[in-house]
Amino acid sequence: MSYKPNNYLFMRNKDFNKGLALTALGSFWWGVIGVLYFKYISFAGHIEVVIHRTVWTSFTLLLTTFYFSKWNIFFEIIKDINKIITLFFSGLLIFINWAVWIYAITNDQIIDASFGYFIMPILSVFLGYIFFKEKINFKSFISILLVVVSILFLILFNYKSIPWVGLIVALSWGFYNLIRKKLNVDTDIGLFIESLFILPFALIAFYFISIKGLNDFNFSNPSLMLLLLFAGPMTVIPLFLYVRGVELCGLGPTGMIFYITPTFQFLLGFFYYNEIFSISKLVSFILIWIAVFIYLKDLYEND
Repeated sequence: MSYKPNNYLFMRNKDFNKGLALTALGSFWWGVIGVLYFKYISFAGHIEVVIHRTVWTSFTLLLTTFYFSKWNIFFEIIKDINKIITLFFSGLLIFINWAVWIYAITNDQIIDASFGYFIMPILSVFLGYIFFKEKINFKSFISILLVVVSILFLILFNYKSIPWVGLIVALSWGFYNLIRKKLNVDTDIGLFIESLFILPFALIAFYFISIKGLNDFNFSNPSLMLLLLFAGPMTVIPLFLYVRGVELCGLGPTGMIFYITPTFQFLLGFFYYNEIFSISKLVSFILIWIAVFIYLKDLYEND
């Protein structure tokens, strides 16, 4: 009997550590593997890459829904008209997020995309305060203020340096999370339904680029077809890893680990792909990094 509490604590620590590992792997996947893959297939053009990401994400989630026997959850959701309408709009937001992020990757704007990922969690705190009346403490307020100041700095001193793709990525993801938080449906099934809403538009777009002979995906090149097909698993795998990590160790620790993603994106953009990084943008990023440090310190102290 005396060993049960120790065994319980051991199992909790084991699950917690497993959760940290899964979250770290998911974040690393988004920050490194995903960037390298989508940059590698950028020869197909960002429009076709977005099409394949949509199509093969839908197909991958179809397979996982069969594998995990989640059709009961799927049919329960689609019976609710309010949930379906909400998922349609959240689907548009995730499509915008995917399209703009892939545009950034394929057009040498990885550093700008990382800007969006750095401010995402802080933006979520702000949106939670605006729409859900969630409380924010002084440190959170300072973090939000620094993000605003960093953007205003670029507007005033170097308008052309504003990382528009990063801002759109952050805003689309922030509002997407806001909607999904309110809706509270199964993560992968929700994404499956969202991708099904986007799928017809993706197929129509592929039809138009194929009749003009602008498509790289064709049966005459099976290896290239397989390479583009991986856009689905490349989207779904890190999502599954991250969500499972959150389930095992909570939002606080995973919120900190998430910053692996923008950190590696920034490092890849600057050191590996040699993207241009102006002094004004550096000042803006320094303000963002201070905001992130304050945010993470507050997250650690209150976890």
